Amino acid sequence: MSTTETPTTEPEQLGPQPAAPSRLRGLLNRLARPAVAALAGVLLYLSFPPRPLWWLALPAFAVLGWVLRGRGWKAGLGLGYLFGLGFLLPLLVWTGVEVGPGPWLGLAAIEALFIGAAGAGMAVVSRLPLWPVWSATMWIAAEAARARAPFGGFPWGKVAFGQADGTFLPLAALGGTPVLGFAVVLCGFGLYECVRQALRLRSTGSVRKGAAAALLTVVVPVAASFGARGLVSDSAEDGTATVAVIQGNVPRLGLDFNSQRRAVLDYHVRETLRLADQVRAGKEPQPDFVLWPENSSDVDPFADDDARAVIDQAAKAIGAPISVGAVVGGYGTKLYNEQVQWDPKLGPVATYDKRQIQPFGEYIPLRGLIGTFAPGYTSMVREDFNRGTKPGLFTMAGTKVGIATCYEAAFDWAVRDTVTAGAQLISVPSNNATFDRSEMTYQQLAMSRVRAVEHSRTVTVPVTSGVSAVIMPDGKVVQKTAMFTPASLVAKVPLRSSQTPATKLGTLPEWALVAAAAAGLAWAITRSVRGRRGTGN
Repeated sequence: MSTTETPTTEPEQLGPQPAAPSRLRGLLNRLARPAVAALAGVLLYLSFPPRPLWWLALPAFAVLGWVLRGRGWKAGLGLGYLFGLGFLLPLLVWTGVEVGPGPWLGLAAIEALFIGAAGAGMAVVSRLPLWPVWSATMWIAAEAARARAPFGGFPWGKVAFGQADGTFLPLAALGGTPVLGFAVVLCGFGLYECVRQALRLRSTGSVRKGAAAALLTVVVPVAASFGARGLVSDSAEDGTATVAVIQGNVPRLGLDFNSQRRAVLDYHVRETLRLADQVRAGKEPQPDFVLWPENSSDVDPFADDDARAVIDQAAKAIGAPISVGAVVGGYGTKLYNEQVQWDPKLGPVATYDKRQIQPFGEYIPLRGLIGTFAPGYTSMVREDFNRGTKPGLFTMAGTKVGIATCYEAAFDWAVRDTVTAGAQLISVPSNNATFDRSEMTYQQLAMSRVRAVEHSRTVTVPVTSGVSAVIMPDGKVVQKTAMFTPASLVAKVPLRSSQTPATKLGTLPEWALVAAAAAGLAWAITRSVRGRRGTGN
C-alpha cells in the first residue's frame, strides 16, 4: 500500500524591502536641489526694483553655489535652468500684460537657457581653486551672450540693474555693468565658500589655506566698491542747466492708448503750456530746454500740419527747445522711432532715430514664418521700424544732450557712445503705457540710475505715463512723478564732460571676464581629463 505525501507550501523568500518612508526620503532628496535652485532664482528676482532689497542677490548666489558645487555639467545645466526660470518668470511677467502669457513664458524659457549654460559651466569649474571667481565669470559670460543674441539680444535682468540702491553701485563707474555684476555674483559665491570653510574648520579644528582665499572673495569686491566711490561726483564741471521733463499721460492704459495718438500729443502740449504759465507766474524757473517722452507725438509732425502747429505752439510758449518723441514715416516711406529737436524759432532742427529697436514690439523677426503660425500677432505690428545709424546727441541751448530711447537704456553700447560723442547729460525718453502699472517701469528706472553712475552724468527719464525722473550723477533720484498722472519736473542739474574708467574702457572689462570664463572652463576640463587618465578610466 503506497502513501502519497502532501508537499508542504513554503512561504516565498523575499529580499529585504525598503520601507516606504525611506523611498519617500530618497525622492525628497532628489527633488531638494531642483526646488532650492528655483527658489534661489526667486530670491534673486526679489532683489530687483521696486523693492530696495539689493542685498538679497548675495544669498541667492550663495545658495546657487551650494546647489552647483561638485555637480556634473548635466546636473549644472538643469539646475541652472531652474534657477533662471525662478528668476526670469516673475521678473518678466510684465511682457505678457497686454498680449497674454505666450510671449512672457516663451521669452523667460529662452533667456533661462543662457543661465542654464552658465550653470553647466559653473558646475565644471566648481572643483578649481578659487572656484567662486571662475563661477562669477561664467555668469557674466552668459549675460554677455544674452545681451547680443538672439535678435540683437535682451540684457534685461542683468544683475547690475538690481543694484541701484546697493553698496556695490560705484563699481559701475569702474568697469560698467559687467564689473558691477561680477562683484555681486563673486561676493555671493564667496559667502557660501566662507560658510563651507567655517563648517570644515569646526569639524576638523584646523585652518585650511582655502579659508583665506574664500574670505578674500568677499572682502575684495566690498573694498573695491568703497574705493570706487571716488569716481562718483556731482560736481558741475561744465556749469549747470535747468531742464524740464514733461509727462503728459495717456488717455487709457495698455495697447489701446495707440488708438488715440492725437490725444497723447495734445496731453503733452497741454502740460507744456501749463508749465509755461507757471514760469510766467514765477512759480517755476525758466527751463533751458524741455524733454518729452518717446511716442509723445505718434502723429508725424513732418507730414501732419496740425501736429506741427501744436508742437510749435508749445515750443514758443515755453520759450525753449523741445526734444519731441515722434513716429516718423511709414505707409510707403521708412518708419522711424525718432526724437526731434524742435526750436521755438526754427522748428525741427535735428533728429535722432532709435537704433536698438525692440524685436516683436517694433519689428517682427522672421515675419513670414511667425505670420504662418501666429497671424494675429504679426498684425499687431503691421509695419517694421527701421534702425538709426548715428549716436543720439542734440545741442540744446548750448548743452550737449545724449539720447538713448527707452529699450536702449538696457544696452551698454547705446548709452556709452552718446557720452563718447560728447554728451554732458543723458536723456532716456520712454513709453511704458503698454505695460500698465507693472514693475517694468521701476526696473527701467533702475537701469538709468546705474547708467548715471557708470558715466557720471545726470540722467533724465521723461515717460509718457510715468515714472518720469531726474537722476543725479551719483544715481540718486532727486525728482520723480507718480504713474498715470500729468506732471512736469524742473531741475537745475550739473553738466559734466570728464569720462569715467567705465566710459573709457567700454567693452574691455566684459571681454576680459569672458576670456577668464573660457580659460577657467578649459583648465577645469583639462584637469578632469588628466584625472581620468591617471586613474585608468
